[in-house]
Amino acid sequence: MDKIGNKIKEIRKTRGLSQEEVAKSLNISQSAYARIETGESNSWAYHIQDICDLFEIKPEELFKSDKMVINKDNKDDSMNGYYINNNYPKELKEQHESETTHLKEEIISLKEQHQSQIKHLEEEIISLKEQYESQITHLEKEIAFLREQLNKK
Repeated sequence: MDKIGNKIKEIRKTRGLSQEEVAKSLNISQSAYARIETGESNSWAYHIQDICDLFEIKPEELFKSDKMVINKDNKDDSMNGYYINNNYPKELKEQHESETTHLKEEIISLKEQHQSQIKHLEEEIISLKEQYESQITHLEKEIAFLREQLNKK
């Protein structure tokens, strides 16, 4: 397998794209694109800028040794023969960001609900305390009245 073709294939896979999707973006057939990945065709040179734009990489990334680390900022470091690509497909990033935003909103909503419930319960406790104090005062008056009645007899 051609080194450039292999690197293009690996980057495509890390982006979560199919050969058909990339071929469509390059305005070529899927079989023509497959030949680029297998090294049967060097037409990648004709499409290099479009490929790099699609994968959001610099053209020089395709020519680097497999001993390079390509991270999401397109910076490289030596890494003992490993090739790592931390670029996730845009759809996955957008889905993650959307879910994160939704969860943050849900947390805020739950906090507001719980704060509202706590305030309601505190008000209810105060009301019950006032009722019980009123009942206690009434009972104390009744007891005092009954004692007076007993003392009169």
